[in-house]
Amino acid sequence: MTSTATTPWDIPADWPEPDAAARTLSVQLLEHIRAAIATAGGWIDFAQYMELALYAPGLGYYSAGARKFGAGGDFVTAPEVSSLFSRCVARSCADVLEQLDGGDVLELGAGSGVMAAAVLQELAACGRLPENYYILERSADLRERQQAHLNRELPQLFERVRWLDAPPAQAWRGVLLANEVLDALPVRLFGWNGTRVAEVGVGWGDAGCEWIERPAAPELCDPVMDWARQFGWQGDYRSEINSTLAPWLRSVMGNLAAGAALFIDYGYPRREYYHSERACGTLLCHYRHRAHADPLCLPGLQDITAHIDFTAVAESAEALGFGVAGFTTQAHFLLDAGIEPMLAAAMNGTVNDDLRHAAQAKTLLLPGEMGERFKAMLLVRGTVGEVSGFRGRDLRSRL
Repeated sequence: MTSTATTPWDIPADWPEPDAAARTLSVQLLEHIRAAIATAGGWIDFAQYMELALYAPGLGYYSAGARKFGAGGDFVTAPEVSSLFSRCVARSCADVLEQLDGGDVLELGAGSGVMAAAVLQELAACGRLPENYYILERSADLRERQQAHLNRELPQLFERVRWLDAPPAQAWRGVLLANEVLDALPVRLFGWNGTRVAEVGVGWGDAGCEWIERPAAPELCDPVMDWARQFGWQGDYRSEINSTLAPWLRSVMGNLAAGAALFIDYGYPRREYYHSERACGTLLCHYRHRAHADPLCLPGLQDITAHIDFTAVAESAEALGFGVAGFTTQAHFLLDAGIEPMLAAAMNGTVNDDLRHAAQAKTLLLPGEMGERFKAMLLVRGTVGEVSGFRGRDLRSRL
């Protein structure tokens, strides 16, 4: 067993200090986590720690009231970069809704509500408005922000929007949207030293939360040992596995009787995710636009994410009866969905505006920005043909 403590407030000098209210909230969350560790006998797996840090009611990062998205938050998502992203997503939705002759849209974790507003506006322009636009949102604070934004930006369409506390319990038809949702699902951490697998969890020490390793249970050990052989790991290797992905997908997609699910997130096919050179995993934290790899600092005040094993998403979806109809990079998705003519139409000859639009498009498209790092995956059930965004570069053979 190894144990390394992290002081929760030991942050670099050039990082913005959390204010008194944020510190108080974080201390309360720490007490909540400490109680969970004590109840569990002194150790919890990292997935439970991540669940508490992000979603503990009233205390977790996504459950408390701090601003998370945009220039004044901790990170910027594609819908905040430019409305062109959401308009391209809407084109995919329009194709599916047309082929179904109607249906609903369900967005998971709608953030600030910016994407929902732009998608609805573009669908209205295409003449393909859904019967209902559902939003499944765990955070009461974010739900309030979404309602305020949509009511302000699209009062004429606000009555079409419905907020849900749980996935639809009845069969439905349409499109499920999830932009940067999968990366926030809690993951388990493991370490491999060439001969054995350990699970890396969290305990409590003098400085607060600390890393503690334990021998991995068979359900974790078996796949890790298989990957070590398959991908030729050498020396110490540490990474993540999402053990809840399959049941989570079943909960949100199980009742989608006909239509498509569109997932856009950063990640890799399995052979790239667990490549021998990616020996430190993909776990990443975001605090005030600083990216780092210490999830034990600033609990409740920073985002914690891991990249997506898209092969696991495809396998889980196929087990539910869905077909993988498309897998490509974000850049190729946006190009095929028509971002170039949209960008050209947005140019108005005003130098500052045109430069801003061009810079936004570069952020969405360039390989060094979001263009290659983010992937788009389309999962379909029923008779769904061509969908905008997935008629170009096809990366399904890499899954």
